Amino acid sequence: MAEAVVMEVPEAEETLPSPENTQDKAPLPTPPPAQPPSKLPETETKSLQELKNLLRHALLHHTLSISSTPPPPQTIAMTLLDDADGAKTLEAIEETVVTRPQEASIFGVKLLEDDERSDVVLLKFLRARDLKPKDAFAMLDNTLKWRKDFGIDNDEEESEEEFEKAVFMHGRSKDGHPVCYNVYGEFRDGDEEKRRRFLRWRVGFMEKSVRNLDFRHGGVSTIVQVNDLNNSPGFNRWELIQALHLFQDNYPEFVAKQIFINVPWWYLALSKMMSPFLTQRIKTKFVVAGPSKSAHTLFKYISAEEIPAQCGGLSKEGEFEAGDSVTEILVKPSSNHIVEIPVNKGCVVSWEARVVGWDVSYGAEFVPRDEDGYTIIIQKNRRIGGKEEEQVVCSRYNVCDDGKLLLTFNNLTSKNKMLLYRFKTKLSH
Repeated sequence: MAEAVVMEVPEAEETLPSPENTQDKAPLPTPPPAQPPSKLPETETKSLQELKNLLRHALLHHTLSISSTPPPPQTIAMTLLDDADGAKTLEAIEETVVTRPQEASIFGVKLLEDDERSDVVLLKFLRARDLKPKDAFAMLDNTLKWRKDFGIDNDEEESEEEFEKAVFMHGRSKDGHPVCYNVYGEFRDGDEEKRRRFLRWRVGFMEKSVRNLDFRHGGVSTIVQVNDLNNSPGFNRWELIQALHLFQDNYPEFVAKQIFINVPWWYLALSKMMSPFLTQRIKTKFVVAGPSKSAHTLFKYISAEEIPAQCGGLSKEGEFEAGDSVTEILVKPSSNHIVEIPVNKGCVVSWEARVVGWDVSYGAEFVPRDEDGYTIIIQKNRRIGGKEEEQVVCSRYNVCDDGKLLLTFNNLTSKNKMLLYRFKTKLSH
C-alpha cells in the first residue's frame, strides 16, 4: 500500500506568471458583455478592451499594488510506489494550486464584475491618458494604492460643520451636471492644522459626491466645479496646487468644467505655477473670470435660479424653488426697465429681483385697472449700491383690486446691467 509524505516547498521569488500557466488558476468570472454606447468610437472600444485584459490578468495573478494576499505556497505530495521488481520508489506529485482571483472596486463600482458601470469608470482613466491602455492601467493601479494608503474606503464620514459653508453641492448646470461650490474665503483665518483637516474632509466629500453620480452608459458622471476666490486667504497656494493635483490623478475625468470666479490679481502668478502640474485635457476645462465678469460667466453654464444667492444667483430658501424660472434682461446705460405683472383682486403676488453689481435705483407700485383708482407706492424709488448686503430684493403684495404691478429699475451708470427677476401669484386664503 502506498504511503504518502507531504512536505512544503519554500515560496519561490515572485514573478509574473506566463499566460500558458494560467490553467492552474481559477478563471475570473466574466459576466455577459454589456452593450457599449452606440456612439463610442472604435479607438475607444479597442483601448477599453485592452485595458480590461490588462486588469483581468492583474486580478487573476494578484499583481495589483493593493494585493495583500500572495498566492499560497506550492505543495508537493511524496508517494512511495512499488516497481515491477518489488523495489520502493519515491515519486513527487505536484498538487494543483487553485487561487481565487483578486477583487477590486473603486467609487463603489466593482471592476469587471459590474460591466456597464465598470466600463464607464475605466473609460475615464483611458481618456485621462489619451486612450493608452498601459498608461491608463498604471494610473488606475496608482489610484487604487493611493485609496488604500489614504483609507478612502475605511473612513467613516466625519461631520465638519465649519467646512460645510466652504464646500457644498447646489443645483445643476444647464447640461444637467451636479454643481459643487468651493468658497475659499471661508479660510481667511485658517491655520495649518485646519487646512490639513479640510483637505482630508474635502477628499471624503469628493468621494461621496462621485458615488452619487450615474455610472450607467449615457448617465451624468461628471461634476461642474465652481471655485469662488473672493476674499480668498493668503494661504500656502501650494496647497491649492496639491489639491488640484490630487483630484486630477485620483478622480480623472470627473470634472465637466472647472470655473474660477472672483479671481484676484495673484491668480495669474498661481496659474503659471499650476500649469506644469495639469494635463492639457484638464486645462481645456478651466474657465477663469475676474470679479466684474463672474456672474455673467456663471450664467453661461448655470441658470440663475440654480445659482446660490451668495454667488450671484437667485437660489435661496424662501417662496421660490429651483423650478421657478428666472428672466434675464439687459438694462442699457442711462435707461430704465419696467417689469409689468398683471394681477387680480384677492391674489398675492411675490417677486424676487437682483441686478448684477446693482448701482441702480429700484421702485415698485400698484396701478389699478380702474382709471379712478389710486396708484399705491409699494416701494419708493431708492438707489441700491453695489456693495450693499441686500443683494436680492424679495417682496410680496396682497392685491386689493384688479390692475398691474410695476417694478422699475433705472440704470444711471455708463455700463450695461444684467437684471434677474421672477414672480408668481396665488390666491390669498
